[in-house]
Amino acid sequence: MLADFAKETTSEGRRELLRKVTEALNPATPLAENEIAEFDDVLATIASDYSAQVRAQIARLIASNLSPFSRSAQRFAMDDIEVARPILEHSDVLSEDTLLRVVEQKSQDHMMAVTRRKRISEAVSHALVERGDDAVVTSLLTNEKAEIGATAYDIVAKRAETSTALQAPLVRRSGVPLELLNDLYMKVEADLRRVIVGKYESVPPEELEAAFQRSRTRVSNRYAQPDDFETSKRRIDGLERKGALTPPVLIALMREGVSARTSFKLAFARLADVDYDLVERVVEGPDLDTIALLCRGSQFDRALFISLAAGLSHAENALAGAEDFGKLYESVPVQAAQRAIRFWKVRAAA
Repeated sequence: MLADFAKETTSEGRRELLRKVTEALNPATPLAENEIAEFDDVLATIASDYSAQVRAQIARLIASNLSPFSRSAQRFAMDDIEVARPILEHSDVLSEDTLLRVVEQKSQDHMMAVTRRKRISEAVSHALVERGDDAVVTSLLTNEKAEIGATAYDIVAKRAETSTALQAPLVRRSGVPLELLNDLYMKVEADLRRVIVGKYESVPPEELEAAFQRSRTRVSNRYAQPDDFETSKRRIDGLERKGALTPPVLIALMREGVSARTSFKLAFARLADVDYDLVERVVEGPDLDTIALLCRGSQFDRALFISLAAGLSHAENALAGAEDFGKLYESVPVQAAQRAIRFWKVRAAA
């Protein structure tokens, strides 16, 4: 019947033969094992003789069929996307090797179809992350049944630093290593920062400890030290020896202006027990969300944060925002802030 289908030239004859093929592939019409194997072999052998429209129709039937039409499924998976899509999305008989070959050789549309499968192995996910565009990787991240390994997550996190399209699906996905989210914290918008802070709060202690250990092996980008770094460091060392390095000193140093800017950052880093580079980024931003997190986690009081926020803000009338600054400070959970700071401490020590 399949051989006749390939030879049939009239539209009516092809429709009638296709109807019979459809009946044969109907899940409600079980076939014997030898019949399936023969059917599969013939279909795979002569499939190229059919038009794309007919191949697509048969591919849809195979994709929804519980019988193992393995050879024809592997062949249709490498076909044009209109033919391959139902197979790539739904067929359970595709091997991992075939899926890897699809990702390696076929289009972004083919890869998008692979991301919608109900099961995706780590190896296939890794290949998708390496070759897929942002739309493909986003689709993969939103498929919670996809298995994604640590190396693939690392690749996505690096891409997300400059690709805003990847940030939300990565941050919102469950199972993403917390140290990667910590690295991404200062590069995402406020709503995603709140999601990350929520994960700091909810992660079990043993998982948090494992994330700290992994974080020790990561290397942060370092800023060039300013010309007055050593002089400023000696000043802060002197204050610390005298027992005068306390949070209120930050306000005094900030009010000295540009001449004490490096001393201010060094004092802030020392009091919060984080890397100078981190404070450099948040002060020059200014990144008031992260400054609030540092103040909250370091137990600086609310009034001190409001003064810092008003002094560092680029707003024309920053003092008028005191109430908003206070709300920002109070919105940061203390435990989550302390966990975030611990990540930054680990990185600073490394």
